[in-house]
Amino acid sequence: MSSVPAGTVLTVLTTTDAADRARALADGAVGARLAACAQISGPITSVYRWDGGLATDQEWQVLLKTTVERYPELEEWLVATHTYDTPEIIATPVVRGGAGYLEWVREETER
Repeated sequence: MSSVPAGTVLTVLTTTDAADRARALADGAVGARLAACAQISGPITSVYRWDGGLATDQEWQVLLKTTVERYPELEEWLVATHTYDTPEIIATPVVRGGAGYLEWVREETER
């Protein structure tokens, strides 16, 4: 069993409109220890409503691994750094995971 309680680790999803911007978000968050790691996927096609109409764009997803304790700072950093006016920032608790991995996420995001 992990010494990290269930729900302490989060996966945080955001998207951006270019591969280099996704890499900058990933590098910045991990470099600041706001996330233990980041995975970039893309391009993907996003379909959404914006300014009263339907929009379709190519985007890149960035999936960040962090802890509940570091989440507020990660969210604040993403909002300040992101190029979107209203960036997608969705946090999902990890309810189960490998004990060693969850402990690694906690250690890598300690201040």
